[in-house]
Amino acid sequence: MVALVAMPHRSSFYLRSGFLFALAWAWIFLPQGPVASPPPELNWYKGNLHTHTINSDGDSSPDTVARWYKEHRYQFLVLTDHNYLTDPAGLNSVFAADERFLLISGEEVTSRYEDKSVHLNAFRVRETIPPVFGHSVLETIQKNVDVIRQAGALPSLNHPNFRWSVTPEELRQINNLKLFEVYNGHPTVHNFGGGDAASLEQMWDVVLSAGREVYGIAVDDAHSFKEFRPDLSNPGRGWVSVQAPELSESAIVEALEAGRFYASTGVELEQLKRTSDGLDILIKQQGDFKYTTRYTGQGGKLLATSPDLASSYKFRPGQTYVRATVTRSDNESAWVQPAFAR
Repeated sequence: MVALVAMPHRSSFYLRSGFLFALAWAWIFLPQGPVASPPPELNWYKGNLHTHTINSDGDSSPDTVARWYKEHRYQFLVLTDHNYLTDPAGLNSVFAADERFLLISGEEVTSRYEDKSVHLNAFRVRETIPPVFGHSVLETIQKNVDVIRQAGALPSLNHPNFRWSVTPEELRQINNLKLFEVYNGHPTVHNFGGGDAASLEQMWDVVLSAGREVYGIAVDDAHSFKEFRPDLSNPGRGWVSVQAPELSESAIVEALEAGRFYASTGVELEQLKRTSDGLDILIKQQGDFKYTTRYTGQGGKLLATSPDLASSYKFRPGQTYVRATVTRSDNESAWVQPAFAR
């Protein structure tokens, strides 16, 4: 007896063959592994990183301070009371609004060496960080940077010229420090130096020229909310504008550590691009003000100036970094974080 074997229908055979051919083609020619998602869109968020309440030496309650910044259209605020964590959780339940306003946890870890002040802000704090002390200014700074890092927070060195406490040579030797105050709004901190003391911008160039990747922030260091005078430490004098994918504590702190921000006392930017090729800047026109952009590099050397709203600087051979300072005709400024040649 002969067994009869059914042959496949010709059209079905071709369909299966075509499918197998397409599958093989896709396996050979299409990229393997997960497809990379596009980078998240970055937004600008304005915030103040240094503020005090009655929990240390400020003159107003935490809710009064938070209300001032929210009503003045800041998107985030860090309360940095001396050696005390003013927990923002309760304040956020009242003041926080999605993508509009957020309080981030912080503390001013306040130490000293002899008559020198050693103050570091800690951002993203989970519990109060006690200050530590060393046998020199440098050792004291380094020890406090280390304990802040160990606590999972981001350290920033505050007002180096307050009581003429920190020299450029000390600042350039600190390890694991990514932020320092290039401008502080308190009237007694000597931002611009004097005599034989360097300005904070000059200090910055010493540190950058030593190969350290450090970013400069501008802050209020506000203590006084009840009365406004030039000799008081009032709010609204220094701030940062941060590029982040969302308004959250982790996103803001990560952007600060990466240098995705500019610091300002009033100047606003429309666009900012930092790459290994250099800097591209577009200034936001305000009123009839005029602007000057200065590009600074290795050794504090002036590399170029521009009177235009849109300007850029591209690295020349042998250059290591470039940063920019934008000065408005009323003497307000913005500080653009350095780009580094790779």
